[in-house]
Amino acid sequence: MDDYSNINNRYQEETINPVKLSEQDQATLDKQNSRIVSLFKAQEIEKNSKKHWDIFYKNNGNRFFKDRHWTTREFSELLGDDQQKKILEIGCGVGNLIYPLLAEGLNAMFYACDFSPRAIECLKSNPSYNPLVINAFTCDIITDELITKIPENSLDMVTAIFVLSAIHPDNHQLVVSNIYKLLKCGGLLLFR
Repeated sequence: MDDYSNINNRYQEETINPVKLSEQDQATLDKQNSRIVSLFKAQEIEKNSKKHWDIFYKNNGNRFFKDRHWTTREFSELLGDDQQKKILEIGCGVGNLIYPLLAEGLNAMFYACDFSPRAIECLKSNPSYNPLVINAFTCDIITDELITKIPENSLDMVTAIFVLSAIHPDNHQLVVSNIYKLLKCGGLLLFR
């Protein structure tokens, strides 16, 4: 893990017009940085993340995250022509992005993958689930080969909403590379 003890100096060195932190701001940062999780604990959490997500969905089902009715406002790329789009949603959870888009009439075929088998079970138990429109499966986007589930160069879009922040930065390049293999020429990665 990074050494955050000298973050203010690094910020000033790497910024053209750095903002000067007050003593109180610096004290607040130092206090926050003193509570950083140990490397051992961080590795343990990452190693058991699938188990933790499964427990989360066991306890919360589809009652925790709200449906994402904002996606077409934020990602206008989802709208447009009437041609059917092929979209992969990484970290689909229980379908909080997919089902509102389908309810709005988006002409799409979705691949939906999540780390948690319970999330996929919950997504498939939704009365609106149609296997001709949604192909949902469990997948670890770091270790699993998506190409075994989705043809190369076949997707118009990939969404990763609140997903990249749950992946260790060391794996971001691998994830983006795997996504790139699936996208058609001119395909889009939509993330938040």
